Amino acid sequence: MAVDVLERRAVISGIGQSQVGRRLGRSDLDLTVEAALAAIADAGLTRDDIDGLATYPGGAMGGGPFAGPTTPDVQDTLRLRLNWHDGGGEGPGQIRAVFAACLAVAAGLARHVLVYRTVTESTAQGSGGRVGIGQAMGAAGAGRGVPRFGGSFQWMLPFGAVSAGNWLALVARRRMHEFGLTRHQLAWIALNGRANAARNPKAVYRQPMTMEDYLSVRMVSTPLCLYDCDAPCDGSTAVVVSHRDYAADAPSPACHVNAIGTALRGRPSWDQFDDMTTMAARDAAASMWGRTDLRPHDVDTADLYDGFSILTMVWLEELGFCEKGESGAFVEGGKNIALDGPLPLNTSGGQLSGGRLHGFGLLHEACLQLRGQGGERQIAKRPEVAVVANGGGPIAGSMLLTAGRG
Repeated sequence: MAVDVLERRAVISGIGQSQVGRRLGRSDLDLTVEAALAAIADAGLTRDDIDGLATYPGGAMGGGPFAGPTTPDVQDTLRLRLNWHDGGGEGPGQIRAVFAACLAVAAGLARHVLVYRTVTESTAQGSGGRVGIGQAMGAAGAGRGVPRFGGSFQWMLPFGAVSAGNWLALVARRRMHEFGLTRHQLAWIALNGRANAARNPKAVYRQPMTMEDYLSVRMVSTPLCLYDCDAPCDGSTAVVVSHRDYAADAPSPACHVNAIGTALRGRPSWDQFDDMTTMAARDAAASMWGRTDLRPHDVDTADLYDGFSILTMVWLEELGFCEKGESGAFVEGGKNIALDGPLPLNTSGGQLSGGRLHGFGLLHEACLQLRGQGGERQIAKRPEVAVVANGGGPIAGSMLLTAGRG
């Protein structure tokens, strides 16, 4: 391409992941250090080599169990000497911290950036059910009278729409109305994830799932059932983003960043987006494809955000793997997205069965597949191009990774 695509100056030189599971009872800092040290060692580096640090979201946004430790906490614990650091919740999806690291490396602000994402939501949940945003905000204001909500929350939370599950159910229902999407078709995102999770020793749910299991489980927010929602867990994922001239020295095959998608051209709203069948995935995908000569048919594996199954369906269309409104037919029967299919999807089990690592687990899996280190779930013909997509509600981001070339 004629334009200088700055993110191509970056590679992912190291990956690491902590123990992953339900109610581990370990602190977020403990899990982060485990993942971070693993990623640094995997990159063939030491802590002294790390001169950049980034996370999403940082600053305890959304509460400690959701946010994980801040960059100052991790910098101090690992005794890092940093030239650049970043943390924040606003931006193109959960992997915005990886995007920021790529651009920092490209600009010469740092050479090796440690990026991490940590959640301890399962331990925080305890033995009770999942806590919605409204409940969490109400608890935060306990003892101070009736809580007051600003922005769009004032029009949703008081009326019982307290969770992204409620808000994205509107997207699913709209797609059923416009395109004829059925629950039997939607089920294949969950069924495929569970089949792949059976090959992943870290996955939260590995037991077999049938169509009958899916259809008979309790409804959460019509038409989304329990198996359409990701599984809260504890765990940390870390990657090292390095300048591409380090790729030859990295002990493991580096994953080259080919393009990132960061655009947001519609209203950043859960219920007022200009097209409720697409949301922010539309713009992130379009901007990514505008920064590369690669095309959807070049992609060998896809790790697409499945915080809720309907988001994965949207990404399949917006990334161009099928036509608008045809994702239901594309996934039906599971053959197209199976491990041995033309587009292996969420090969670790995704977040529906692998566990809610908030998108970073998908990035970790894409790197494993590009390296040929997927173990029992490794795609038979080692992938050369992978796409990773995060978010898909009012914010979203996507990236293309390649094996051995930028």
